Amino acid sequence: MNFFMRLRVFMVVAALFLMSCGIEKKANKAFFLGKYQNSIDLYKKVVAKNQNNGKANFFIAESYRLSNRPKEAEAYYAKAGGKGIDGDSVKFFYAQSLKANGKYAEARNQLQEIIKGSTNTALKDRAQADINGLAYIEKLEEKESYYRVKNLELINTPSSEYNPVFLNNELYFTSSRGNDKIYEATGTPFTDIYKVASRGAIVDVATIAALPQGINTSSINDGCITFSPDGKTMVFAKGNSGKRKSTEDVDLYISRFRNGAWSEPIMININEPGAWDSSPAFSPDGRTLYFASNRKSRGRNQISYGGTDIYSAQMDTRGRFSRVRNLGPEINTAGNELFPYVAEDAKLYFASDGHPGYGGLDLFVVKRAEGKTAIENLGQPVNSSGDDFGIFLFRPDRGFFTSNREGGKGDDDIYTFVNEDPNLKVVNYYLQGITYTQDKEGKLQILPNTKVNLMDAKGDIMQDYVTGDDGKFLFRVYENEDYTMVGETDGYLIKRQPYTTRGRGVDPSTLKDLITNITLDTTLVLDKIELNKIFVLENIYYNFNRADIREDAAKELDKLVQLLIDNPEIKIELGSHTDSVDTDAFNLDLSQRRAESAVRYIVQNGIAPDRLVAKGYGESKPIARNTNPDGSDNPVGRQKNRRTEFKILEVGVIPKSLESDESIDEEDKYFNEGN
Repeated sequence: MNFFMRLRVFMVVAALFLMSCGIEKKANKAFFLGKYQNSIDLYKKVVAKNQNNGKANFFIAESYRLSNRPKEAEAYYAKAGGKGIDGDSVKFFYAQSLKANGKYAEARNQLQEIIKGSTNTALKDRAQADINGLAYIEKLEEKESYYRVKNLELINTPSSEYNPVFLNNELYFTSSRGNDKIYEATGTPFTDIYKVASRGAIVDVATIAALPQGINTSSINDGCITFSPDGKTMVFAKGNSGKRKSTEDVDLYISRFRNGAWSEPIMININEPGAWDSSPAFSPDGRTLYFASNRKSRGRNQISYGGTDIYSAQMDTRGRFSRVRNLGPEINTAGNELFPYVAEDAKLYFASDGHPGYGGLDLFVVKRAEGKTAIENLGQPVNSSGDDFGIFLFRPDRGFFTSNREGGKGDDDIYTFVNEDPNLKVVNYYLQGITYTQDKEGKLQILPNTKVNLMDAKGDIMQDYVTGDDGKFLFRVYENEDYTMVGETDGYLIKRQPYTTRGRGVDPSTLKDLITNITLDTTLVLDKIELNKIFVLENIYYNFNRADIREDAAKELDKLVQLLIDNPEIKIELGSHTDSVDTDAFNLDLSQRRAESAVRYIVQNGIAPDRLVAKGYGESKPIARNTNPDGSDNPVGRQKNRRTEFKILEVGVIPKSLESDESIDEEDKYFNEGN
């Protein structure tokens, strides 16, 4: 080969090398900008020249995974590797792709290699959890399934249709079927929200229409919609456009139906800047909004557990959201939890790739019994080795969900299902009550504008309610559980009152109807804060001629401790009284010692001494006769006189050091500032 031929070959090779370097640079840039389909297309050109290029295979696999296409990632994870690439992480995601393609034995092998050879403890734990999950799936296969599923072919297309929501005989869903521009992350058109007239699962395809502009926006992903129970409030997710002035990621927006049209959507105040906030769902009563987010940890109630977690937020009567709460480690895992949905029977459904499943996202239900929750995989045929998510029940035994399983029309499809379990019976328990106060004659009067919290046995707030002029409140409760109601309003002592549903349930097997609603009744009486008002403490007993606090008395004093914690602005006198047995001097001394003993107990349980005054009254202030008119002993009257009381001495301003951080969390401060 002469010099000129060698030079020509060299120039061709150099040009190819420079071209390859340029392609990789563009591909890498596209990847880090989140333009995953562009990255895939460019890196595939590199792989076409060298199928064993570990770096290129890695970025193709990661691009497929991050754009929610784990099945396509499998072949590329198999060849991924190279300098700076974590081999154990590659094995883990390779295992996820194998699971997504139904190759469970091969996935198990990859996970076992991680456990044997990795030094990453967190990754080893996830691998072991996945292996345990595969065993769980094997056992789940032994259970009989009563579900029947069917592709809703009339509305599905080769494009993506997902997130079905049924309201007022209309089925809403999100789809990429339009002629919009291409979203560079997935290589598919931007999504819009559609609706179609529907009688359950029977749809009228002639009525399919996109929601109006203003809700839908060109060149932006619109989707994942939910409605309040009355259908007048809409919350939906809206993505970014990729332009500099757009939002950084996906955010939640709210719109209200007024004068026959939806108002201009505005971003709601629970979005986290720079985070992905999506898949919203209202609770059946419309007072709680559930959503998924990949936000970072902020405050003790927003600890993130990895990937996307499910959160809740409370909506007040003005439509403002606050008290954002992570649903905790029973629901959320190191994987992804999203697409929450709360059915009319209060069961929470969600999708997850972190709980034991068949591969990709599976659908789960949270079942509650006696204060404990259990997470249950819905099993096949609802779940598959593909992604199964976005469930909605329009009746307790039937509904819709989304899947990209084999045999569909293309991308994500909407499916219908029926649950033919012969023992399926839904029993809904509600606790309704009225807030009262007593007038000067001791008669009950309705107390309006009272906030009532319902707390579980662990002391966590489950629900809250602000009563109207009728004083009524209503909570969803569960069978065989213990609760505490906490009532508060200005000018009244915060009141705690226990309530139990134990022994109040019904046997579902005795019921004929599919749905049975049971309403339980209660009352909550709050005391007005008045100086020198006296309150009798029940069951504060002492042994004869002793001032020691008995175990049964301690339980009652604990309630007073809690009352003082709940009402830090009051200072009280603790008064002890005796009957007329023995001398005045003896009874006065005994009652003083008893009052001081009670005060010491309260101080030992965290109450500041300067909020308490001990006072012994002896037999000087009887509330009943110690003897009968004939001079004989009156044991009933003497027992009433042997009492312990407290009265309010002062009502001051709550010291800042005593302000409870439970009343306003850090995230509440954040949301209340400037919103």
